[in-house]
Amino acid sequence: MARELITLGGGCFWCTEAVYQQVDGVLAVESGYSNGHTRNPSYQQVCGGDTGHNEVVRVEFDNERISLRELLEIFFTIHDPTTLNRQGADVGTQYRSGIYFHEPAQREVALAVIEEANAAHRGRVVTELQPVDNYSRAEDYHQRYFQKNPQQGYCAAVVAPKVEKFRKTFKARLKA
Repeated sequence: MARELITLGGGCFWCTEAVYQQVDGVLAVESGYSNGHTRNPSYQQVCGGDTGHNEVVRVEFDNERISLRELLEIFFTIHDPTTLNRQGADVGTQYRSGIYFHEPAQREVALAVIEEANAAHRGRVVTELQPVDNYSRAEDYHQRYFQKNPQQGYCAAVVAPKVEKFRKTFKARLKA
């Protein structure tokens, strides 16, 4: 097994986490905050927009079972990479589209996939690509949030449709 990490920001981390937990080859998914300037921020601080952090998921995957390219193809399908600092009704820099790489080779793969996404979206992709920096794990109650709270209003209205879109589009990538 060849374990690898990638950190992704695609809007609210509850949505992104719920999708990647279902991907075959993904070993672990953790919600957190990344690429801001405050050390170990709280959810309230990040939501205030003053820490510079993005709500992200750190995805650990077996790159012999799923490639980074495939993970990024899922990423560009489950969120809108053309809206700056926003996903649907979630507005603020903490909801920006971002790929935060852990090793230089990941940057090259991400650049290629961003270029393809840009072609598909007529050059409007605003996804930032940076090395992961100042990452911290989100509070326990954010971990596996959708799995624990599927009937909660936001989960039913926003998260569930994203999960369903993933399940329909990437049937072959679902965990058994």
